[in-house]
Amino acid sequence: MSSSHLIGSVALIGIGATAVMDAWLVLLSRLGVPTAGFAMVGRWVGNMRRGQFAHAAIAKAPPVRNELGLGWLTHYVIGIAFAALLVTVQGGAWLEQPTFLPALAVGVATVAAPWFVMQPAMGSGVLASKTPSPLKNCLRNLANHSVFGAGLYVAAAALSKAAT
Repeated sequence: MSSSHLIGSVALIGIGATAVMDAWLVLLSRLGVPTAGFAMVGRWVGNMRRGQFAHAAIAKAPPVRNELGLGWLTHYVIGIAFAALLVTVQGGAWLEQPTFLPALAVGVATVAAPWFVMQPAMGSGVLASKTPSPLKNCLRNLANHSVFGAGLYVAAAALSKAAT
């Protein structure tokens, strides 16, 4: 497999898996389950340019221009990076015959990013410890990232099938 084909496949799988996660978040939202918006992710990333990487409360941080768009872009770039992690760990042959468990395992492992990096940096604490419902938030994060893992498999399987 050429490197450009590999990069394209990884990008499509990351985009597909992130879209599956987004569909899940829309469903949850329609069922009345609170979901995080991506504007605050954009605000966090945008404020990094100003040298501020951590905030007591991201909602009180100075807004940045186009923070919602920046948040969505960041969300999809991270999804592509996690797809690259999966393919790096499993090898390029996994793309031709994707299997569910490795994709789910990577999806579950990616929950470490919000728990130990994003939430603390945005003022919610490690494992959402500074929120009113830390356990509920952590379980919701775990469910969302499990759906992302399932999306990694679904996107890879669809891509593999389309290639045959």
